[in-house]
Amino acid sequence: MTADPRNAIGTASPEALALYRRLLAALQPLGTFHEEVKKTSVHLTRGSAFAGVHFRRSHLLLTIKSEVSIDSPRIVKAEQVSKNRWHCEVKVSTGAEIDREVIAWMKTAYDLCD
Repeated sequence: MTADPRNAIGTASPEALALYRRLLAALQPLGTFHEEVKKTSVHLTRGSAFAGVHFRRSHLLLTIKSEVSIDSPRIVKAEQVSKNRWHCEVKVSTGAEIDREVIAWMKTAYDLCD
C-alpha cells in the first residue's frame, strides 16, 4: 500500500482505510493478487482487474466483476459493460459487511481473471 497524498490511499479517510485493510485481509485466502493504486481508486488484479475499490468518506464502494448481474438488494448499481461482463457495485460501511456473501462475489470475480 502506497500512502501518497496524490493517490486514493493517501487521501482516504481513516474509516475508509480501516475498511480497506479489513477487505484485503479477508481476500488473502483467495490467493495472489496485486493492488494497482490509482488517483481515485485501487484496482485489485490477477492478470486483469477483478474488483475496484473507491474510497468514500465513511465507506467503500466496491465494483465487482461478474459474468451476470448479481441479484441482491446489497448491489447499489449493476452495469453491463460487454456481452459477458457486468460491473456490480456494493457499498461497504462496516467491517461486518465484509462477509461471506461479499467474499463469495469477490472469489467468483477473482476466478474470472485466471
